[in-house]
Amino acid sequence: MGARGAPSRRRQAGRRPRYLPAGSFPFLLLLLLLCIQLGGGQKKKENLLAEKVEQLMEWSSRRSVFRMNGDKFRKFIKAPPRNYSMIVMFTALQPQRQCSVCRLANEEYQILANSWRYSSAFCNKLFFSKVDYDEGTDIFQQLNINSAPTFMHFPPKGRPKRADTFDLQRIGFGAEQLAKWIADRTDVHIRVFRPPNYSGTIALALLVSLVGGLLYLRRNNLEFIYNKTGWAMVSLSYIHGSSQVQFVAESHIILVLNAAITMGMVLLNEAATSKGDVGKRRIICLVGLGLVVFFFSFLLSIFRSKYHGYPYSDLDFE
Repeated sequence: MGARGAPSRRRQAGRRPRYLPAGSFPFLLLLLLLCIQLGGGQKKKENLLAEKVEQLMEWSSRRSVFRMNGDKFRKFIKAPPRNYSMIVMFTALQPQRQCSVCRLANEEYQILANSWRYSSAFCNKLFFSKVDYDEGTDIFQQLNINSAPTFMHFPPKGRPKRADTFDLQRIGFGAEQLAKWIADRTDVHIRVFRPPNYSGTIALALLVSLVGGLLYLRRNNLEFIYNKTGWAMVSLSYIHGSSQVQFVAESHIILVLNAAITMGMVLLNEAATSKGDVGKRRIICLVGLGLVVFFFSFLLSIFRSKYHGYPYSDLDFE
């Protein structure tokens, strides 16, 4: 047993430690430098992205929609890295361009951007900007944009697709429609808040004040309001008293009354289906209801005058 084990011990004693080939050291050094360079490049991208986001947040804190020229567009939208979505309105707001649609679209765009800027869900994943033709002609040419206004979405990664261009001709440029399109493209839901519009309320208050003041001045002589003969003369001077005959002017009067009733119904439908300011919708509803009640009562009174014995009426004009 001892004689047979001696050669194996001699073979173990004769082994030498293995070393790396002589030419492998430069390869390892190159690999190490490459890893360091990749890590440094990744760190540089992260720093660059943080700087871009910080700058965009600063602009958003000043204005919900910030303007962009060619240099800013290439740096913050075209050039990587980017982890945020950018909504850009390409427009022509200079007076010499005479683009009335651009001004209207810009107002809706501002309402949408303000709703996002002052919402509780505001974050650094979505920004709003605009490019004016006179400040970024090269951008219009680069993107082949030949009409304004145009809304585009630039995603965090990759190039914009066909659906990233808003179909303004088919959908319109209302803030609500834009918000729905943005939700489809970015999964960011924006609740639109419109500033209150008191112009209709002020106009109605002025009208009521004017009528009330006139009635107050004539408070001692208000018999004309209760004079049914006068109202009948006004309503029936061009209305024939028989159901078998109709004046030419009577046809025109009936046409106008039906048109007024139809307008009232349209206003009522608009107040019920629109998503605008609540105060404005309430005023539209009252105006529409007033048109329907007043002119339908007038029409009903004419019908009673022609069909004697008809028992129904609303507001009695006779």
